[in-house]
Amino acid sequence: MPWFDLLFGPEGWIALLLNGTVVTVALAVTTVPFGFGAGLILALMKLARSRVLRAACDAYTTFFRGIPDLLALFIVYFGLQALIDKLGKLVSAGGHLEVSAFAAGVIALSTVVAAYSSEVWVASLAAVPPGQGEAAKSLGLNRGQVFRLVTLPQLARVALPGLGNIWTILMKDTALISTLAVTDLLRAASEASRATTRPLVFYTAAAVIYLIFSVTSGAVQSWLERRANRGYA
Repeated sequence: MPWFDLLFGPEGWIALLLNGTVVTVALAVTTVPFGFGAGLILALMKLARSRVLRAACDAYTTFFRGIPDLLALFIVYFGLQALIDKLGKLVSAGGHLEVSAFAAGVIALSTVVAAYSSEVWVASLAAVPPGQGEAAKSLGLNRGQVFRLVTLPQLARVALPGLGNIWTILMKDTALISTLAVTDLLRAASEASRATTRPLVFYTAAAVIYLIFSVTSGAVQSWLERRANRGYA
């Protein structure tokens, strides 16, 4: 059967691939706010006065940056499920709450993204001139207003290239969730390959879709960087 019929014919597999693509995009988009937000909190904690707090944050980032992302996924999935089971036994003798593979994937990828993005945030915080915060305080702004109105806009501009690279890596790392039986793009391609014994067709189609996402993400990132750097020499 020609590759076109395998994908777009009456019994083609394009619908399964598109459904897997939706899951992949949903996983990445859901992970970003948690991962980048947690990374920013980690960065602020790394700059805290407490040595214990700084050491704990450094240990966190060292651990999750030092192990494979797939291993982090397994640790979160099985560890979180074991923790919920223990808490369930303490609260009630009956009932069982199971963590969905999608939720485990979001949590696991968020922990990894937080570890990597925290380094980007720390470097970006160091690039913001401290005198601007002092000038804002002299105008009567409190610490929260200084961070939200003065520091954060400049911080986001400086951090944008690094965060964009992490986003591109995250789009590819979403394929790891296929190991938890979630039908993402890679698992959809695997299922179609097994059913038709034509793996090259479907893995190539998946590669093309991932490549489209990467190229599109790069173009959007370039546009955002140009827009953010307007007026800067």
